[in-house]
Amino acid sequence: MSRRTRWNGAALAVVMGGALAAGCGAPGGDAPRPEATGASLAAAPTCGTAPVTLNAYIETGFPLPKELSTEFSKQHPNVKWNIREDQFAVITQNAPRVLADDPPDLMRLPQVSELVKNNLLKNLDGYAKAFGWDSWPASQLEQMRMAPGGKTRGEGSLYAMGLNFSMTGVFYNKKLADKIGMSSPPATLAELDDALAKAKSAGITPIAQFNGGATGGLAFPLQDLMAAYGPSGPINEWIYQKPGATIDTPSNLQATRHLEKWIKAGYFWKDVNAVDYATMMSRFIKGEGLFMFNGDWESGNLDKQMPGDVGFFLMPPAQQGGKQAAMSAPLTYGISSRAKNADCAAYFLNWVATDPKAREIGVQVGGSHPMGPADAPMPEVSEGTVTASTLAAGAKIAEDNGSMDFIANATGAIYAKSWTPQLQKLVAGQQTPEALLKSVQSDYTSQVKGS
Repeated sequence: MSRRTRWNGAALAVVMGGALAAGCGAPGGDAPRPEATGASLAAAPTCGTAPVTLNAYIETGFPLPKELSTEFSKQHPNVKWNIREDQFAVITQNAPRVLADDPPDLMRLPQVSELVKNNLLKNLDGYAKAFGWDSWPASQLEQMRMAPGGKTRGEGSLYAMGLNFSMTGVFYNKKLADKIGMSSPPATLAELDDALAKAKSAGITPIAQFNGGATGGLAFPLQDLMAAYGPSGPINEWIYQKPGATIDTPSNLQATRHLEKWIKAGYFWKDVNAVDYATMMSRFIKGEGLFMFNGDWESGNLDKQMPGDVGFFLMPPAQQGGKQAAMSAPLTYGISSRAKNADCAAYFLNWVATDPKAREIGVQVGGSHPMGPADAPMPEVSEGTVTASTLAAGAKIAEDNGSMDFIANATGAIYAKSWTPQLQKLVAGQQTPEALLKSVQSDYTSQVKGS
């Protein structure tokens, strides 16, 4: 079986640093070199032939970066890896300090804007020109661009890259679906509600989800509900910090109220606020939940752990025939502005997107669509697999122009300090949908002004 790559969030993207021949750092990513014009890869940076050790700080629990690093070293024997791992919540809290005090060559990035404003990330425009990344579909790189001064995302210079381009949706256990008579994925939000109610009546947990720790998972179904009730454009404008953007809209209030209905109906585990991501995955694989809102980065894992027993669909619209949207973004990694091996890191990033074996690993292990040129060959995917379903769903999102960034990426602190605690309070009955959105918007405004 072969596959594809990426968000995820969450998700992983790798960038690395290295010398051209000696393995020492060079400022090639800050500005185009005279010899590295256009997309001439002959003049682009490489990892050279001297020994290089790439230091990487990655998210634990996801095998894609390690699989890619292993294959890269097979093809480039002079390159070795020193990999540090932490949970995403820890990386989210520690990113500025790590990049300032102990900068790795390559790091999983929870969010870009504040790191750019504090000059902690390397500008990759020179590498983009040298390797020809600017000729890739613009949508692949948009979310990793920042305007001068780090004021607005979605435009300006490139400060990160992706190991793949991931997407979120709804996984479901086919055996449990059969028990409630669900022969095909729900086509509308009402049909999804009906399936949830039937599962609850049958003694099946309707939704397997995590919401514990500093980066809770109820933001996944909430954003899917936002997309079902309203357009994705205003959500992206809010995430990109466009002037006047707000998350406190009538359609988003409908979505938050709908999520509250699911909570009050008992569609989530009673201990959902204590469940972390790894526990959610373990329980779902054991059959302890019909649906799970998650990303295609788990496709390969689920194909391996539950072969033939898992399906995937995009969040259905509120009305029959409505357009669909989904969180879709690169598994983002950045190169420290003080990386010792920046050139080798950039070379690795380009390799991830263009090398046939790397693209195959990205699909088979990462379960998501590879980054890279529009005409780059796609690895074959076995019919009937979860990965085949997620790839097809990605094509649908592209057709409907329904790609959204993650609402947790709006500012560096909004996920851990606003969305997660507010959603945990909603579960506990200590917050209302109206007050939740107003609180998040107030935190957002303060964080944007203070940055």
